[in-house]
Amino acid sequence: MPEKAPERKSKISASRKLMLKSLMVAKAKEELEQELEEKEEQKAKYLEEKAPPIQTGGMSIADLQTLCEELHAKIDAVDEERYDIEAKVLHNTREIKDLNIKVLDLRGKFKRPNLRRVRVSADAILRSLLGSKHKVSLDLRANLKSVKKEDTEKEKTVEVSDWRKNVEAMSGMEGRKKMFDAAKGANQ
Repeated sequence: MPEKAPERKSKISASRKLMLKSLMVAKAKEELEQELEEKEEQKAKYLEEKAPPIQTGGMSIADLQTLCEELHAKIDAVDEERYDIEAKVLHNTREIKDLNIKVLDLRGKFKRPNLRRVRVSADAILRSLLGSKHKVSLDLRANLKSVKKEDTEKEKTVEVSDWRKNVEAMSGMEGRKKMFDAAKGANQ
């Protein structure tokens, strides 16, 4: 039977953990902001390369019309591509949803039974570990010290007499000597 490692308590205090978590969140926030700035810069560079500013100052009306027609043709081509990609994405998301539903259905068909806690005696554990050849009895109750009831009752039934007589007898030096002698005799 593999032994479980005992659960160790964290060596870091709660306040230290909280401080470390807040530092990690702050660092992640900084990295996210930096990443967004880099994406914006890349986007601006890409647009500068692919779509340079149009010089329309020295063009005639016919040239402007042909330029507009070219731009509209490019826009139409990009819109068609975008539409095709969106259709593919929708199709894939539907497939994913259907597959997830199938997985959930399969899980529902095969219910796992609730496991019950089984009590096993120490003897049964030893038998399973050592095998049936070895007869080891681990009867812990047999090893316990037994207390006889009669002894406890005898201790309780001490002479009950008038306490005033006892106080008078024990007063003074003679009483202390009697107590000392009685204690000395009981120990021996």
